[in-house]
Amino acid sequence: MASLWLIMTVSAVIYFFWLNRKIAEAAQAHAKNQAEKLQVQLLDVACKKQRLGLLRTGKPGLKSIFIFDFSSDGQSRYQAELTMEDIKLVDVLVPPHKI
Repeated sequence: MASLWLIMTVSAVIYFFWLNRKIAEAAQAHAKNQAEKLQVQLLDVACKKQRLGLLRTGKPGLKSIFIFDFSSDGQSRYQAELTMEDIKLVDVLVPPHKI
C-alpha cells in the first residue's frame, strides 16, 4: 500500500512540473504576442504568483500571474501583467508608456 502512495505522489509531482513548464511556455508566447501588438521590445518574462484553484470553467487548475518587462524607447523599462488560467490568457494589464 505504501508503494502505491509513493507512485501516486511521484506521478503528481511530475505532472505538476510538466504543467508548470507548459504554462510558462504559453506565458512566454502570450507576452511575445503582446509586445508585437504594442510594437515594443520584450525584455523578460517571470512568474509572479501561481496557485491551485477553480477556473472560470468550474474545473480545478492553476491560476498564474506573469510579469513581462518591455521597453518602448530602448531606455525605459515597464512591467505589464498577464493573468492566466492554465494555458489560457484571461487578462493583460499594460501600464502607460512612451510611444
